[in-house]
Parts: sequence; C-alpha cells; structure tokens
Amino acid sequence: MRELVALVGDPVRRYLFRRTDAATADDVFGDVLLVCWRRLDDVPADPADAVPWAFVVARQCLQNAQRAERRRGRLIGRVIAIDPPALAAPDAADASSDGDPRAASVTAALGRLRPGDAEVLRLWAWEELESPQIAVALGISANASAIRLHRAKARLKAELEKSAPSPGHVRHEEGRSSDD
Repeated sequence: MRELVALVGDPVRRYLFRRTDAATADDVFGDVLLVCWRRLDDVPADPADAVPWAFVVARQCLQNAQRAERRRGRLIGRVIAIDPPALAAPDAADASSDGDPRAASVTAALGRLRPGDAEVLRLWAWEELESPQIAVALGISANASAIRLHRAKARLKAELEKSAPSPGHVRHEEGRSSDD
C-alpha cells in the first residue's frame, strides 16, 4: 500500500485540489486512499495504469462528495425557508482569481464547455495524461479518448475566439508628444 500511495498520492491530490476547495479535497483524498486500500487487488500492476485508475476512484469519490454537498445545500435551503436566520452572512470573495486576464478568460471558456469536454481537457492539461491514460481514467477506448480530446481542444479554441476582442484598427500614439 505504501508503494501505491507513493505512486498515486501526489497526482491524485493535485487532481482533487484543481477541482474543489482544499477542505473537500483533503476529505476526498482520504476516501480515495480508503477505496484503494479496500481494492488493493484491483489496482493495475503496471505503474503507468495505476495513476489513471486512481483518477477514476478520485472522480467517483469527488462526485459522491459533491452529491452530499448538494443534499446539504437543499436541506439548508429548506431549514432557512422554515426558520430564516436573523442576519445572512455576505458571500465570501472568490480567492481563486489571480488577476491574470488570460487565465481568467481560459477559466471562463472552460466553464462554458460541456462538463465532459472540460474534464478531458483538465486530465490532459492539468494532470498531464496522454490519450491512452485519459481513456483509462474515463473508462473509454483509447480511440474515443483521442477523438474527445481533439474535439474538446477545438471547442475550447472556439470559446476563446468568441471571447477575444475583435481585431481591428488599433491607434498607436508612439512618437507623439503632449504638445503636438
């Protein structure tokens, strides 16, 4: 088990931290390790296949956590409807913004894609998986993975082009002084 954790621990933690908040990622990581321990005999022997296999487990555990959070949210909504609090807390500011307009435009474009396209791109770009490894992580054939990745890249490019400023005449003021 130690070898498995050493092999998949860091990639799975990065996978989770890129998809959810830190507290949820830590909780889900613990769940992933528990599932890996319980299913130790199911882990692929080839280390190249163990990481995508662990991503499958992580994705399923994260989906379980997200479903639980949605249920909690619905319950809180019902409780608030019955007995509203005296003061509502303001929404927390989004701390994930780093101020880079290019990163913001890519994040926004990724958010406009279908969830399946966004996940294929995240596995490719963030987790640095190749098409056959993406296939294992998503439970599809290598050919289907390559096709989905190609199409997702094209869709992301189209989304980025939609949000990019239109090319046109740009006036440059080089060489002019204020008294011209």
